Amino acid sequence: MKKALDRFSQQSKTYKTYRPTYPEELFKYLYSFCKARNTCWDCGTGNGQVAAILSRSFDRVFASDISQEQIHNAIPKPNIYYSVQRAERTTFPNHYFDLITAAQAVHWFDLPSFNMEVNRLLKPNGVVAIWGYGLLKVNPQIDDIIHHFYKDIIGKYWDKERGHIDQNYSTIPFNFNEVEIKKTFKIETQWTIDQIEGYINSWSSVQNYIAKNKGNNPVEKLISTIAPKWNAGPQHITFPIFLRIGTPFR
Repeated sequence: MKKALDRFSQQSKTYKTYRPTYPEELFKYLYSFCKARNTCWDCGTGNGQVAAILSRSFDRVFASDISQEQIHNAIPKPNIYYSVQRAERTTFPNHYFDLITAAQAVHWFDLPSFNMEVNRLLKPNGVVAIWGYGLLKVNPQIDDIIHHFYKDIIGKYWDKERGHIDQNYSTIPFNFNEVEIKKTFKIETQWTIDQIEGYINSWSSVQNYIAKNKGNNPVEKLISTIAPKWNAGPQHITFPIFLRIGTPFR
């Protein structure tokens, strides 16, 4: 099993503040495949954003992450049970979960080991869903600036696992009976330029850049380039969502 990668402890508070939230329609779609809503597990939960939403519909939600700092800053709910452990090797009992989710996280895992663990943990009629989101979009002019930053300024500072995001998880080994996805989803929100700055500062690549360039933060120059092209007030922001759903082989 490959070494566990913790890329978000250092900026866990920034991550919690600025990460975008997923649309309710996405969860309604996931629930349509679930035979029961007793127990679910959100792995790589980060700040517990997805776990908090799942807790409205499931009796018990188990949420895990390898980062103690992320768990420390996670959203508390009475029916969420947080733990610090790897997604590939957990203490949960066999065939325990109706639903297992991994949002913007599975690309960090040891994928063969994770697939085996999910098959161990899912109930016979359980469901696994992995999803993520691509690069944000504002308008064509600003999008070009952000894409240049993403590819040419910090591109080499991304971990290789980021490639799975760029490929919309199509390169993720997914050893399950896969469900055809018949809907498309996107995150939509209104953000100020300060929120854009906070969100980009939460990127692991930005933290890698800062660590390897004597504390220089490239986001400052990015925002100064965007600022003259930013209309006053919040702007409409979208993130495309990609999704894979499966059931265990039995």
